[in-house]
Amino acid sequence: MARIKGIDLPKEKRVEIGLTYIYGIGRNLSKRILTDAKIDLDKKVKDLTSEEETKIRKEVDKYLVEGDLRREVSLNIKNKMEIGCYQGLRHKKGLPVRGQSTRSNARTRKGRGKTVANKKK
Repeated sequence: MARIKGIDLPKEKRVEIGLTYIYGIGRNLSKRILTDAKIDLDKKVKDLTSEEETKIRKEVDKYLVEGDLRREVSLNIKNKMEIGCYQGLRHKKGLPVRGQSTRSNARTRKGRGKTVANKKK
């Protein structure tokens, strides 16, 4: 079983897809990592040898992923909230940050709808 950066990669999937289970690695970065490590993209995770796993680990170590990336993102958000920029204020209020409409949508950020008395008039 391949374990990279504390994440167990799914055995039955291709290596290219399995690497995307690591936070911060998408399809493009996964392809770049595997081509730099000279590993076939279509190979299954269960078919990897220990040498290939170490090659992948060395390539993944070059990038900011998992805990370090999560920490950096949360620090960036906290910094925006402290300096009081527009995005920081939106984070504080729990509203969409990137300019999305909030009149009828944005239930993920805003939570359940609150009924307002005497709305029809």
